[in-house]
Amino acid sequence: MGAPQLSGVRVLDLTRLLPGPLASLVLADLGAQVDKIEDTGAGDYLRLAPPLVGDTSGLFLALNRGKRSCCLDLKKASAQAALLKMVEGYDVLFEQFRPGVLDRLGLGHAKLLERNPRLVVCALTGYGQDGPLAQRAGHDINYLARAGVLGFHGPAGAPPQPPGFQLADVGGGLWSVIGILSALHERARTGKGRVVDVSMVEASMGFASASFGQLLAGHVPARGDEPLTGGIAIYGAYATKDGKYVSLGALEPKFWMAFCAGAGFESDLSAVMPGPHQAPLKERLRVLFASRTRAEWEEFSRKHDCCLEPVLEPGELRDDEQLKARGLFFEMESPWGRIEQLRTPLAPRDGKPAPPPRLGEHTDVMLREAGFDDAAIAAMRAEGAAR
Repeated sequence: MGAPQLSGVRVLDLTRLLPGPLASLVLADLGAQVDKIEDTGAGDYLRLAPPLVGDTSGLFLALNRGKRSCCLDLKKASAQAALLKMVEGYDVLFEQFRPGVLDRLGLGHAKLLERNPRLVVCALTGYGQDGPLAQRAGHDINYLARAGVLGFHGPAGAPPQPPGFQLADVGGGLWSVIGILSALHERARTGKGRVVDVSMVEASMGFASASFGQLLAGHVPARGDEPLTGGIAIYGAYATKDGKYVSLGALEPKFWMAFCAGAGFESDLSAVMPGPHQAPLKERLRVLFASRTRAEWEEFSRKHDCCLEPVLEPGELRDDEQLKARGLFFEMESPWGRIEQLRTPLAPRDGKPAPPPRLGEHTDVMLREAGFDDAAIAAMRAEGAAR
């Protein structure tokens, strides 16, 4: 195995909670050195979110392996000066504050780029760095709502339903990774850094390009009535005899006919087209799927190539044969004992990342790397600017 893909890339990570830490986890899994800057109080708020493993959130442990932690109080002048000194040795600074917060601290984007012209500054926010809503607070559901994406989710005639995970947060993090990597590629050509402005509203819309493409063609998608959102019977989830669920996605005629032939189900190719005939077809399929257990349908799908899969519950994932074969779950030793981790999709399967950091575990090391001696570090600690 050669050097990790991002070996030598250094990321100073000022983000917290889910969006930014997920993005920097991807970068760390790809070989970048990711160094967290945390507040001298509680640090990254996610550390305290239940459920806990000992004194630390399991969510934090899942998102922060392979990173280091330095605690600075950026409201204090000495910590601000320390951060400006530190950015000289980094390739990327990743921040998640509302627009203007870093400016008020004397750490605005222009100031950072002045200190290190090769720096890539990624700014991840809800609404972006400008526009009338730039200063508005929000959470995942608000960003999805404002993006028009929430309006796609849920059955026809019912209120919009939030997806089962934080789509805007995850989307914002992943688009940040793309933006950072593209800016680093540009810097390799020009020698200059830049600001990458990522909005979680716009990131959410980026995942719904197919639906918005219909708008460009003059069609307004209706919640729960489009072919892939409940409008056709052959693309949906159905309850089984034992109260579990399976998913059917037999969109192409060959898959639908294979399903019908295997199940002894009478139908024709009109099933792939929307229309009033879909309601009785859904009812017929509901009865059919309820006649067998999920395990029986799993065995059916092994024999018939028809895009039929079980709906796994979260607690079943560790035992799934495909995920096991791909090495998605692994364990590592840590200050919290042996903890389980989920490999990100592009991470090397044989990688051995360091465990998540204790709060402020690497403060002294990181400050020394930036050129501060023990006396200066001790003075910052005495002032409360570092921990």
